[in-house]
Amino acid sequence: MRSRYLLIATLILAFRASFAQSIPVKLEADRSPAWADSFVYRIKDSGYFAFPAGNCKGMRIHPVKMYELQEMLVTVVADRKRPPRPAPPPPPKRPPFLVIHGNVMYDYYYQGNTDTPYIEKNIHQHTVQTSMSVTVRDQYPLRFTFSTSQSNSRILRNMTGLNLGYSANDLRHAILQKARKWDAGRIANWKELDGMKTDIRKLQDSLLRMRAWFSAPSQIQRMIEARERELYGQQKPQIPALPDKRILPLKGRQLPELAGKYKGKADSAVAPLLKEYEARKAQADSLEARIAGMDAKYRARLEKLGARKESLVALLNRNASPAELISELDRMRVPDSVLPKGYKTLLSIRSACIGRSMIDYSELTARNISIVGANVEVNPSWYAAVGIGAVDYRFRDYLVKSAGPRQFLQLYRGGYGLKEGSHVYVTYYTGRKQAYNFNLQDNPNVQVPDSRLMGVSVEGRWQLGKFYSVTGEIARSSLPQHERAKEGSNLAGSMVKLSDNSAQAYSLSAEGMLPATGTKVSGMVKRMGANFQSFSLYSTGSAQTAWMFRADQPFFKDQLTLSASVRKNVYASVFENSQFLSNTVFKSVQATFRRRNWPSVSLGYFPSSQLIKTGDHSFMENMFYTLVGTANHFYRMNGLQMNTMLSATRFYNRQSDTAFVYFNSTNLTAQQAVFLGKWHLNGLGSLVSNTEYRIYGCEGNALFKAKSWLDVGAGIKYNYQTTYRIRQLGYSANLRVEVPKVGEIALMADQGFLPGTARRLVPNKTGRATFTRTF
Repeated sequence: MRSRYLLIATLILAFRASFAQSIPVKLEADRSPAWADSFVYRIKDSGYFAFPAGNCKGMRIHPVKMYELQEMLVTVVADRKRPPRPAPPPPPKRPPFLVIHGNVMYDYYYQGNTDTPYIEKNIHQHTVQTSMSVTVRDQYPLRFTFSTSQSNSRILRNMTGLNLGYSANDLRHAILQKARKWDAGRIANWKELDGMKTDIRKLQDSLLRMRAWFSAPSQIQRMIEARERELYGQQKPQIPALPDKRILPLKGRQLPELAGKYKGKADSAVAPLLKEYEARKAQADSLEARIAGMDAKYRARLEKLGARKESLVALLNRNASPAELISELDRMRVPDSVLPKGYKTLLSIRSACIGRSMIDYSELTARNISIVGANVEVNPSWYAAVGIGAVDYRFRDYLVKSAGPRQFLQLYRGGYGLKEGSHVYVTYYTGRKQAYNFNLQDNPNVQVPDSRLMGVSVEGRWQLGKFYSVTGEIARSSLPQHERAKEGSNLAGSMVKLSDNSAQAYSLSAEGMLPATGTKVSGMVKRMGANFQSFSLYSTGSAQTAWMFRADQPFFKDQLTLSASVRKNVYASVFENSQFLSNTVFKSVQATFRRRNWPSVSLGYFPSSQLIKTGDHSFMENMFYTLVGTANHFYRMNGLQMNTMLSATRFYNRQSDTAFVYFNSTNLTAQQAVFLGKWHLNGLGSLVSNTEYRIYGCEGNALFKAKSWLDVGAGIKYNYQTTYRIRQLGYSANLRVEVPKVGEIALMADQGFLPGTARRLVPNKTGRATFTRTF
């Protein structure tokens, strides 16, 4: 009977498999050891059958004994279309050697008349400049700037300059950008760890509930009742009845002892409870092992990430010192994908520049000096700096042509301590500085005095807590050439002659903040001998004392800020006479009020200056006081955005000391802007009043933002000058077009008015064409 059923089952399987003989199959096991000439397969949901060894197509089915299938079974998968083989992952892309972002700009500027001190007409100026951020191998940031400007002006310089520089702040910023992504990954990992910890706590709660089951009163009561049935329900007299005192103290920890005693007694009353106990105990043991594994995995992940309260982003943002930052980065185990090779050295280099750059070292050596050369500052915990190059004095010598001789600077500086913290630095400087006859034109018949100088200074800064600091400096320089000629000493000999105090200088400054009131104070005092020379000092030949004090006080929760300062002999300019000695005390006061949804108001009284050309190669600068008040408010009215600005200016100068046509005048201006969809409308009214005449002016212009890439604007202006009864009409027009893949083109034309001779305003036409490409 059994063999008949086997034969029928075999025939059915063979019949079903006959429909799949030509289906290509994929073997998932080796040849069956029990059959030398055939394989055994199982087609999914089709039964068992055998094929001979070799090619599987067009084969006859051999009967297979069913009881042998379990040992010889080989599983195959029938598939009419073999799935495509997955493509291997692409190799990681290597970062390009250079990644450059920045902009390039060409600017053409035309001016019909220059301002009063410069009597020139039809000025054409061409400027090409570019600023690029260069990243080397996606790790090392550099900055490159280039600018050249050419014009037909006899006053403005034709200049070309470039700068290739590195800054530790740029490297911090680059690391910060990568750190944000890395910290985001760390945050995800922390979230995963929090999830793991939550899962562990849930499992621990489950384990506690399981263990509580064994000692629960209900379970103890069940065991007591089962033991009573076991002890009192049997008929065998050899089992004596147990007193209640032996039943009541039963605890959960006694269950393992009973498990061994009643093991194998299926008819025992206690046996079902013991089986339930064994099952629950196995579950508890398994859960305990699972918790131990998860806890080990959690601790390993926690150790790998590092349990830190502060993220890398916060560390970089709080401007830690290079030594502290390097130490923290090492402890945080930041990967190489975030930190570049050599980052410890690079973070220690504050800046490195080749080309035109500004140097700012100390009050008595070189401060705010433009040089064309090289400048490097290194400050991990010790400090070293080198600056070498040709000198361009301040910005006015930078712009205005000068026939003076070339000047050079060499400066070496070193010491210990952070520049923004407590430190002691020693500075040595030397070079050429034209302290006398600065505007002297090159002439072979004129003997120019020896302009060489050298000096040394010691500077100390003390950080007194978090809010206060004091800086002191003492310096000594070589004597001027005429003083050296008297003594017959050389440059170095005059510097080390300690008996002569005229070549010494002292400086002391302090700054701080009162946390309770938010008051910020700063002050400085310096004393310079008559023969002291440095690249920060323009005047010489007379002993001078300079001082300055400034205070800033906020009121009403920082809504009102009052600033005041007084200074003497601090305002120095290369255009002043070299023998200049000022005893004037300049005072400045400014108040600023800002509150949300209120107008911003500012009122200030401070000194101003005007540069005047007095000869072909000489200039002078006059000082006078100015009172300026402004009010500005941005608001909505009837669904429209608007901006209103009011300003008033009062010049306290005299006609005798300035060529300024608005001497001792009062200027009032009111401006209103309306933002109406794509239209920006602007109107302006002005009044200029002095003791001799008044000038009334009004102006209106409109800007239409036709497209995101197209702006068109135009305006008209009108002036009326009393006394002379002059009426003048001007205009303005502007256009901005952004061409895809090319750049932005901006055009501007304007006819305005400038002060001219005979106290009259003269028309002045200006035009500008600018092309900008950002990449």
